Amino acid sequence: QVQLVESGGGLVQTGGSTRLSCAASGSIFSINFMGWYRQAPGKQRELVATITNGERINLADSVKGRVTISRDNAKNTVNLQMSSLKPEDTAVYYCYVEVVLTTGHSTAYQYWGRGTQVTVSS
Repeated sequence: QVQLVESGGGLVQTGGSTRLSCAASGSIFSINFMGWYRQAPGKQRELVATITNGERINLADSVKGRVTISRDNAKNTVNLQMSSLKPEDTAVYYCYVEVVLTTGHSTAYQYWGRGTQVTVSS
């Protein structure tokens, strides 16, 4: 009922920057939360950044000062601008949304993107 298309990422040098984008489409009435999580090899998936429909932002301590998250409610997109990248930022980055569907019910559902790889070379 909701599709997420992620773009961006790839191979970046230490200290470099990259931008991730995610577009949500489908039976969307409203999106409560949008954001990004990441999972490095052998590690659990962890929060990177989220933003609410009221523009309240939550950032992981490990990325504070290096990451900017923004959303476009008209386009149902969320962007993650990352700078001063470090090798430990290497991971698969997953788009996450919490959506209220156009079904007339107020229940919010969580959806995940397929992930996009960010590799930071040392």
